[in-house]
Amino acid sequence: MSVQEIAEKIKSRVASSGFDRSVKFDTGGDGVIVIDGATVSNTDAPTDCTIKLSLDDLDSLIAGDLNPTMAFMTGKIKVEGDMTVAMALSQLIG
Repeated sequence: MSVQEIAEKIKSRVASSGFDRSVKFDTGGDGVIVIDGATVSNTDAPTDCTIKLSLDDLDSLIAGDLNPTMAFMTGKIKVEGDMTVAMALSQLIG
């Protein structure tokens, strides 16, 4: 699945969630997904928190096949910035 397809999946989840922070999923060469409140885009921008992971791991995470806590503990996900934003996001997309 492409970054754009994953972004579309995320849009429906954040639209009515009340999520009011900003977070970036950075998949390296595959691109980024930036969530800023209820807005989701593929345009790189500064955020409260950056989550670095592979495109395959992001796909698995959004599908619910990858546990965010386990992925973080095993190094599949790296978090930079405000960890509380990542924790709030895990409730939203997990």
